[in-house]
Amino acid sequence: MTKQFLMEIGLEEVPAHIVTPSMKQLVEKVTTFLADNRLSYSTIESFSTPRRFAIRINDLAEKQENIEEIAKGPAKRIAQNDAGEWSKAAIGFARGQQASVEDLFFQEFNGEDYVYVNKFIEGKPVEDVLVDLTDVVKSLTFPVSMHWANYSYKFIRPVHWLVALLDEEVIPMSLFDVTSGRVSRGHRFLGEDTDIQSSASYETDLAAQCVVVNADTRKEMIVSQIKEIETSNGWVIPVDEDLLEEVNNLVEYPTAFVGDFEEQYLSVPSEILITSMKEHQRYFEVLTKENQLLNHFIGVRNGNKEHIENVAKGNAKVLKARLEDAEFFYQEDIKVSIDTYVEKLKHVTFHEKIGSIYEKMQRVSAIAQIIAKEVGLTEQEQQELKEASHIYKFDLVTLMVDEFPELQGVIGEKYALLQGKSEAVAKAIKEHYLPKSSDGDLPESSIGAVLAIADKLDTLMTFFSVGLTPKGSNDPYALRRQAYGIIRIIENKGWAFPINRLHNEIEAMINTNESLFGIHLEGTEQPIDTFLKGRMKQWFNGKAIRHDIIEAVVESDQSDLNQMFEIATILRDNAATVEFKPTVESLTRVINLAEKLENSSNAVDPDLFENEAEKNLHKAFNDIKASANELTLTENFNALKALNPLIEAYFENTMVMVEDENVRNNRLNQLTEIAKMALSFASLDKLIVK
Repeated sequence: MTKQFLMEIGLEEVPAHIVTPSMKQLVEKVTTFLADNRLSYSTIESFSTPRRFAIRINDLAEKQENIEEIAKGPAKRIAQNDAGEWSKAAIGFARGQQASVEDLFFQEFNGEDYVYVNKFIEGKPVEDVLVDLTDVVKSLTFPVSMHWANYSYKFIRPVHWLVALLDEEVIPMSLFDVTSGRVSRGHRFLGEDTDIQSSASYETDLAAQCVVVNADTRKEMIVSQIKEIETSNGWVIPVDEDLLEEVNNLVEYPTAFVGDFEEQYLSVPSEILITSMKEHQRYFEVLTKENQLLNHFIGVRNGNKEHIENVAKGNAKVLKARLEDAEFFYQEDIKVSIDTYVEKLKHVTFHEKIGSIYEKMQRVSAIAQIIAKEVGLTEQEQQELKEASHIYKFDLVTLMVDEFPELQGVIGEKYALLQGKSEAVAKAIKEHYLPKSSDGDLPESSIGAVLAIADKLDTLMTFFSVGLTPKGSNDPYALRRQAYGIIRIIENKGWAFPINRLHNEIEAMINTNESLFGIHLEGTEQPIDTFLKGRMKQWFNGKAIRHDIIEAVVESDQSDLNQMFEIATILRDNAATVEFKPTVESLTRVINLAEKLENSSNAVDPDLFENEAEKNLHKAFNDIKASANELTLTENFNALKALNPLIEAYFENTMVMVEDENVRNNRLNQLTEIAKMALSFASLDKLIVK
């Protein structure tokens, strides 16, 4: 017969952004605990509110599984002397297995007798095992923990109650000096302390005290209430998932309501108003069917509908103060010219070891022009890019961005348009921050994409130059995200991007005018190349590319990031074909032999050929080499495949490592030329073709 176990940890209010990850962590640790302790079960349910974490384990076994196995000990020659007496090693082995020497027996293993014992450990009752779950709770980690009272231990918030029920029975446990029982606490204002009758009645018992413990249920309630308001008023209310998650973890009994603010504030750009409502007040915005912002907002109360009108008025009053600030900042900001803001950036430090933001903009402007020519931007686009790159950070010193840092770029676009900049320039200012996360939106415009790449590449090169590189999991300047963003943008745009050549050109350009650019770059090519390759591997892993193909592409002599994407696709698509295995095997043999060549000019002398196989391979390779620049990557790989029968014939008829040094080096030179072409495509020797 199985059991059902409930554990609830009651705390003071936990920050909303910590609730969900903490619950996931608790479930993962409890899952590991049950497996380690040989306790079977069917499912683990999780419950959370700002004031409690809870888990319920269903169909839990009544006891641990028994352990029945044969334990192997020392060899007979060690376990027993010639007189048949047990050694200390044998006695210690028996004691360690909770047996006596009378239980020991011998059995052959690999031609030698060893001592064995039948080991049996009876499983403990589930009640005796569950008490150790408090150690699991104590092992939870949080971004910030705290001490309280006179206790030395730390946790996210003080623990005030603990419920532990196996069906209807209380399991004696202790957590931070709080003893378990069946008493839980209801809603802070609408409920009271209540007995949880059984693990099965948990939700019902707390619902009676105005606590909805199931986070998914609360979320559904919020969405349903918002949809009802939306339908009844003919509005559009976008439900931002991140905001919904946060609001859900702020309440135990949600009730959505409508609030209003004065129409005069609608003169402020909608992005500013929406950000003010979301970030500071946790409100959802209200739009017309045409997506125009209305002077209403949706809040979610932690309570019922009683006196909800007063709640709406109180929230509107608080919001008004926020909107007055936003309006003031906006009106003050637009009085100042962009040139004035740019001048202020001369006195704003980007990093103390690197220089000012103004100097960064000068570098990025120059880098952007190099990239623009490489990727083929038109003259008009290059001119617009130049204009955007000279001002693109100006909004960092506006009052609005100082108040709402999350609006950087957005404010830059708005203010640029107000001061007569073109839409292309304004959009690039906004887009240069993209992507803001590993899977965030990418720049749409080519100008914005180039500016984003230039900005991120400058950050990588300057930080690496002064030794501020990520170490382990520590990446305080988000350089991994910057590099990953570059890769995603290039892949999305399909631009040729020979990183090594561009890096050298950028470094030379910056180092010729240190007074303008504020820094001297040195020794960053190889570290950044390795760093970018690491992010390339991350990108390929996300696309389910085979591990050996990733290694072959990333560790090749290819330096064009965009070509790496295409090569990986070609290898993946060809991996299942009949020709793939023999082609890779023959080219791998070529690559391995080519490594034996020392100090050669790589010149192949046909007069030293001794058989037709050498001549045929030489002619076929030269034909490919002559047209290599006109071939697509797919045609390049097909050409390498076409060499396979000639390479096989070559090895059948030709001994490469002969005694004659001239002939040997000539053959190695020929193989080296083929190896170089293969390696420029991918490190084919890293492919697994069993």
